[in-house]
Amino acid sequence: MTSTPTPPPMSAHHSFQVDLRGLVDLLSHHLYSSPRVYVRELLQNAVDAVTARQAVDPGAPVRIRLSASGGRVTIEDSGIGLTAAEAHSFLATIGRSSKRAGGDGLHDQTLEATRSEFLGQFGIGLLACFVVARQIRVVTRSARDPQAAPVEWLAADDGSYTVRELPHAARPEPGTTVVLEARPGAAEWTVPAKVEELARDFGSLLPYDITFEDGEGGGPRPVTDRPAVWERAFPTPAARRAALAGHCAELYGFTPLDSIDLDLPVAGVRGVAYVLPDPTSPAHRAGHRVHLKGMLLTQRADNLLPDWAFFVRAVIDTDTLRPTASRENLYDDETLCAVREALGARIRGWLAELAASDPERLAAFLRVHHLGVKSMARHDCELLGLMLPWLPFETSAGSMSLQEFAAAHTDIHFTRTVEEFRQIAPIAAAHGLGVINAGYTYDADLLALLPSVRPELKVTELDAGAVTERLDPVPTAAELALAPFLATARTRLEAQSCDVVLRAFQPVTVPALYLDDRQARQERDRGAAMESADSLWTGILGALRGSAPRARLVLNHNNPLIRRISGLRDEALTGTAVESLYGQALLMSQRPLRPADSALLNRAFLGLLEWATHPTAHPTDARDGEEDQK
Repeated sequence: MTSTPTPPPMSAHHSFQVDLRGLVDLLSHHLYSSPRVYVRELLQNAVDAVTARQAVDPGAPVRIRLSASGGRVTIEDSGIGLTAAEAHSFLATIGRSSKRAGGDGLHDQTLEATRSEFLGQFGIGLLACFVVARQIRVVTRSARDPQAAPVEWLAADDGSYTVRELPHAARPEPGTTVVLEARPGAAEWTVPAKVEELARDFGSLLPYDITFEDGEGGGPRPVTDRPAVWERAFPTPAARRAALAGHCAELYGFTPLDSIDLDLPVAGVRGVAYVLPDPTSPAHRAGHRVHLKGMLLTQRADNLLPDWAFFVRAVIDTDTLRPTASRENLYDDETLCAVREALGARIRGWLAELAASDPERLAAFLRVHHLGVKSMARHDCELLGLMLPWLPFETSAGSMSLQEFAAAHTDIHFTRTVEEFRQIAPIAAAHGLGVINAGYTYDADLLALLPSVRPELKVTELDAGAVTERLDPVPTAAELALAPFLATARTRLEAQSCDVVLRAFQPVTVPALYLDDRQARQERDRGAAMESADSLWTGILGALRGSAPRARLVLNHNNPLIRRISGLRDEALTGTAVESLYGQALLMSQRPLRPADSALLNRAFLGLLEWATHPTAHPTDARDGEEDQK
């Protein structure tokens, strides 16, 4: 058995085995996010002391009293207490704790078996309270040695402390009383209302009854509020939902759409997730509230749930997850990884239950958080199949689910950008082409997975050929009559790597449509790179020339403007008009303009201005006007 340390002479001045001023700076500016944690340290030591005494004497009284008045904060407990030697050893040495295995103090096997019940594991202890205190006074009496006298440990923020024995009457019963006196500039943290607020925030779920007094004669008020609201019994499910909604409003300031139980008994996790009533960005890392054995650990745990679960805010109590050294977040280890996956499974299960039994609540949820579900479905084909009747997509036939859209279209095309979809959607709808806008977050990934749950469907990216094939061809005679016009148009757009096609399509108000696909864009980019490359790279890029179809400018033969332009006699004016149509169609598609495109737009604009300001230079105009009248 480890021997009890021999105490130094009573009443002598001693120095901490650490630079205390440096420690306070470390705690205040680097380890702890705020001085508010000193209340947690006081509560933690008191709870651990009571836990230790209950291990050796289950019939011992349980009492923890916190009070604040006149710049002083006092906490009294009926815990295990300390001897003089332990006061020296444990209260003045950083890194040593009465809760550690193999050290002096709680070395009894019974106590060792309960070590997992302790909140503190890092040995910083009361010294952390110097972030707000100029002096700390501890009066303690050991429950393990009934003959030991009470001990006073008095420490100052200059790094010195004294230990002296007191008369037995100074503390007749085992336990500990700690009194803090505020340091200059920290008085705000010892105001009674602030201390009570912090005590409730940190300690509402602690396993022992804790009371608070403010010294104004109002009597003790409870700090703890057990059991947690998610563990209480309610007469009806509706009453439970109402209680949870009230709890969420108190904690987070919003009324949830729904609540999801997060009980994992095997993992020692209990709690609830609240579904946000408003949409939030998937990139936003949510902060969740985590209690460790009842003590609040953090309100900003961002690694508790999977990233895709950004639409919930969780509050849990855990016995197994490890805290970081500051005890203000969770240590991201294998245990937390397993718990995170299990909590994610609970959220998926909640969605499956809604889909099976409460479609109205599911629809209300998806109206707000369809992005979150789409994110989950990317990694879960079972969930994708389950959610198909509900997930909304923007399609050429309007907003609808994939299942509804697939009922009308077995060949599904999609665009990768919103701009491309909005240009093609009216034309696709008029000609029976099924197109989905995959320019939104996650939609392209889900469409790629669609054949895995619906093998009969064919999903391909929209290309120029697919659209052109659906548009009505122009009668052969009409197209032959316009052959000179088409030849001029193709010649003028050859430099832009763009073909010209004549079709008849709806709506009539669209004179021209610019179409390309990924392969065409890659080929165009390769050509642009060749123009600026040296001879070596020109040869390499030339060898990579693809056989993919080029971009297409589809002219609408139904449009009156196209008919007028095709009848122009002036070849130069025709070319300028074709370039203008190309530029307008390119702008409508909202694609980035290359330098060559910008130059063409500028040239066409100036050419039209020149023609408009010198009409006499174009004698064909009168004939065009006559033909228009015909």
